[in-house]
Amino acid sequence: MKKQFLITILIICPVFFFIVQCVNKKSLSKPNIIFILADDLSWGDLGCYGQQKIKTSNIDRIAREGIMFTQAYAGNSVCAPSRSCLMEGKHPGHARVRGNGYNSYRESLQKGDSTVAMMLKQAGYKTGLFGKWGLGLNNQPGIPNNMGFDEFCGYLNQRQAHCYYPEFLYHNRERVYYPENGEHYKIENYSRKSPYDKNGKCLSLGIKDPSKATYSFDYYCEKSLEFVRKNKNGPFFLYLAYTIPHGPLIVPDLGEFKDKDWGIMYKEWAAMITRMDTEVGKLLNLIKELGLDENTIIFFTSDNGNSSYGYERRYLTDSNSPSLNDFFNLDSPTRGRKTNSYDGAFHVPAMVRWPGHIKPNQVSAQKWAFWDFLPTAIEIAGVKPSSDIDGISILPTLLGKRKQKQHEYLYWEYQQNQAVRYGKWFAHRVNGGHIELYDLISDAQQSNDLSNRFPDIVKKIEQIMYKSHTPSDVWPSPGETPEEFKKRLKDNNIPDRPNNAGLF
Repeated sequence: MKKQFLITILIICPVFFFIVQCVNKKSLSKPNIIFILADDLSWGDLGCYGQQKIKTSNIDRIAREGIMFTQAYAGNSVCAPSRSCLMEGKHPGHARVRGNGYNSYRESLQKGDSTVAMMLKQAGYKTGLFGKWGLGLNNQPGIPNNMGFDEFCGYLNQRQAHCYYPEFLYHNRERVYYPENGEHYKIENYSRKSPYDKNGKCLSLGIKDPSKATYSFDYYCEKSLEFVRKNKNGPFFLYLAYTIPHGPLIVPDLGEFKDKDWGIMYKEWAAMITRMDTEVGKLLNLIKELGLDENTIIFFTSDNGNSSYGYERRYLTDSNSPSLNDFFNLDSPTRGRKTNSYDGAFHVPAMVRWPGHIKPNQVSAQKWAFWDFLPTAIEIAGVKPSSDIDGISILPTLLGKRKQKQHEYLYWEYQQNQAVRYGKWFAHRVNGGHIELYDLISDAQQSNDLSNRFPDIVKKIEQIMYKSHTPSDVWPSPGETPEEFKKRLKDNNIPDRPNNAGLF
């Protein structure tokens, strides 16, 4: 009897030890991190934020199965500087790239700059970027493969990303050409639009056989799924920098909207967003299929506030036609839109999903901005942040913990204008001039300037603006004249910048 008992113990113990080791290994494994960034997606484009005409069931699922934010903010009010804040963990007064360009010069991240991808790579993550970069051209130091990404597929220059049937895309440092796209890249722009046939298929201009053309969004999305499959044993960091729904509006298939009694502009906008939602669904399904659901955290947001107006120039010949914003009711709850610096220029939809860690069906008023992603991601990865960032980890909020460190303020600057979110207050200053002060709670449209009534608050915000800005050698400082800026560059022996706005 004793002999049989000992034999049983000898058999069971190793099995039990193996099970314990597997459980411990799973619990200690670093989570995969996915950040999905839509391009120019407005607050009201998503069903979970009130959209009625466009179905976004997969994106809504991220919100439903996780936490949806009502006070999330982009890095800036246009593409490149917003992404710089995201990658560097710094607000616009400290980040390297502070605009899409200045005098036709596009700035790049530089050698010595640190990114979230670099930090995660050092922590053992495989890192991939698919979509639009915007932080370095091919002859500049800030290309993705120099900035921490193991794999890159997409566009370097955001201007080139305005063509959905491009001549080529980059895969890492090499160009992948698409001869099937003909000369569409020479033709398609904001003034000419491609027609659609009776079946809702796009007859893309400049392309001999549109049915064989490569739609860039579809291509890099498929490559991103390959990246996930290849790195399923993780950990991996996937940065999906979608180009949709940024204009010009064009989509291979109008899908369910082809027979709607709508103008073509509205059909294209809706179909592009639905196409993006479909790709999000493919990603969610793959993560589940690979058994990675509980070990993968997914962020979803947009790169700036309300932005559709500029895409309508080629459509709105009839002044009575409603804008995209009016037709779909897209606007943020607060005043402001892309390229300006009121609250709505930065206010974006945002949600995070992590089954088993983030409780579902949550709506949070926690205030956070793009520069908070870096410290959040590296805390998830078990790494300590450097001291030169402006971000704060929001992991406690995501995990439902009570002790969440808060920002005293959020700071932005764009085209020499400055903005501050300070508690319920939003302050706005044009190029070193008068500081406007608004109570966002009672005046979401920022129409009643209260600066004369609250001079102490204005003084505090003036101090915040002063200490938050570090002068750049690419962009003029708030209040600095062109002559003063030029003299500052000359005094610091900084040469004139080249015109590289349209380069690759």
